[in-house]
Amino acid sequence: MREQLLRYVQKPTRYTGGEWGSVMKNKEEIDIRFAFCFPDTYEIGMSYPGMQILYFLMNSRPDTWCERVFAPAEDMEALLREKNIPLFALESGDSVRDFDLLGFTLQYEMSFTNILNMLELAKIPLLSKDRGEDVPVVCAGGPCACNPEPLAAFIDFFIMGEGEEVNLEVLEAYGAWKKTGGTKRELLEQLAKIEGIYVPAFYDVVYNEDGTIQSFAPNCDAAPKRVRKRIIKDFNTGFTPEQLIVPYGDIVHDRAVLELFRGCIRGCRFCQAGMLYRPVREKTPENLLKTAQKLLSATGYEEMSMSSLSTSDYTRLRELTDGLLALTEPKMVGLSLPSLRIDNFSMELMQRVQKVRKSGLTFAPEAGTQRMRNVINKNVTEEDVMRSAEIAFRGGYSSMKLYFMIGLPTETEEDCRGIGELASRVVDVYHSIPKPERPKGLGITISVSSFVPKPFTPFQWAAQDSMASLREKQQAIKGSIRAKAVRYTYHESTVSVLEGAFARGDRRLGKVLLAAHEKGCKFDAWSETFHPEWWDEAFSENGLSIDWYQRARGLDEILPWDFVDIGVTKKFLLHEYEKAMREETTPDCRTACAGCGAACFGGGVCFEH
Repeated sequence: MREQLLRYVQKPTRYTGGEWGSVMKNKEEIDIRFAFCFPDTYEIGMSYPGMQILYFLMNSRPDTWCERVFAPAEDMEALLREKNIPLFALESGDSVRDFDLLGFTLQYEMSFTNILNMLELAKIPLLSKDRGEDVPVVCAGGPCACNPEPLAAFIDFFIMGEGEEVNLEVLEAYGAWKKTGGTKRELLEQLAKIEGIYVPAFYDVVYNEDGTIQSFAPNCDAAPKRVRKRIIKDFNTGFTPEQLIVPYGDIVHDRAVLELFRGCIRGCRFCQAGMLYRPVREKTPENLLKTAQKLLSATGYEEMSMSSLSTSDYTRLRELTDGLLALTEPKMVGLSLPSLRIDNFSMELMQRVQKVRKSGLTFAPEAGTQRMRNVINKNVTEEDVMRSAEIAFRGGYSSMKLYFMIGLPTETEEDCRGIGELASRVVDVYHSIPKPERPKGLGITISVSSFVPKPFTPFQWAAQDSMASLREKQQAIKGSIRAKAVRYTYHESTVSVLEGAFARGDRRLGKVLLAAHEKGCKFDAWSETFHPEWWDEAFSENGLSIDWYQRARGLDEILPWDFVDIGVTKKFLLHEYEKAMREETTPDCRTACAGCGAACFGGGVCFEH
């Protein structure tokens, strides 16, 4: 049936399956079928390294077949609905409803409506309470699972933290339960005993009259009061795939990816990932070089990217790049280092990574003034920015991207104007270099996004800027740019405000999400398919206000995610919030331990010395 549809869609390779590296198994020889569901299109999902890791990890079990499922684009969805064909998996082409487990990855809040749409297309009841014993169990994990409450009504259980170990434990428990012929309730009770598993139905929430949470407590003996995230303590011995699925068509990031480490030492106060993935755990260069050799041999990719939250903080970067260049140069494979820090960028590093081909250069000062960079604990100075710009220009780069945020706590109009002024001073650096010594065709792009307060950051208590305020600040930046070589782009604030509501939302938002889905909301991260008026109606019809979710949180308020233990303590986050208000900075983890609490996991940077 799938083959009959492909001639009618714009990009058939999204749905064919059968790519080099994909796993095929005999259905008669397996006990567990797991559908890994990415709530966005194929080219987005296939660019996510975590999918490849968990895909090959689960398929390493002889009794399990993990297949991929992506959100169909508009043309395919229309065909599925017209011909009454249920959503299918790529490998087998089988209906998703035929699987045992459906696992959604939650990479960004604006994909939540796609989850509901995929369940509907799979002919699976949207609400957990409406699913019978013959319906697959639905789970979810990923960074947005750190506050699972907006999706609590739709997901049977959540996986908190890194999935490599806990996913195997879930499969083991599921396999044992399946042999007993038990009920779903019995399965969920067994799963709730696994560290890192959260079953929403096993908890009750009571609200105050003002909408804040009065209490959050387990209603089942199997459910812990707090759910602790899982991490891979020794990153060197954790599972690493030695092959990748190579797509037939173009995807967003079409290259081999080498994950250097997890976590970040820096402690930027707006950054959720920097807190969620603590403590920092590195792989050795020897380990990484073996993996790189195998990935290049297995895929034929012409580019390899070194992946982490802050690549230039890898402690043995020179040794690693030497080894990688010895592998990649003879094969004319490009090497890219995203996530470079401005304060440790060097001419030597730049020259090394552009030996095969020159990739783009991107830096993230994040704020336009030093005062604001101190508030967010960026620990980058204007001198760092200008020094790095000069190194890049003298090294042959004529274009550069600079990332900033607006709407940060304590931000003023002067801080916003500072963004355009900083970009203009970068242009001045270019012109200060003698003409024969600088490259031609200067182009500076400043990309500005709107700050969204996220759980488990020091700014989780902060108010989110209104759309009106954000738009005023966007115009202030535009007016501050005085150099023709500077190009200014920014993200629409309407989407950011909605993202903020779901990032810090509670269970009541499930009603809003359901109403928005029924109105047709999906692919909300895409401007061409985003309908803010439908969302306004969904909030209003359910007696909720998006403004209420933008408000500052009381420091003694019970937050919807307080039951999740990520290791980093609430006391530490509050201390950092108070330091931000005083414009005080905190050194990185390798300079001095700030006592965040991540040492409780017994590994990583906390125990390097």
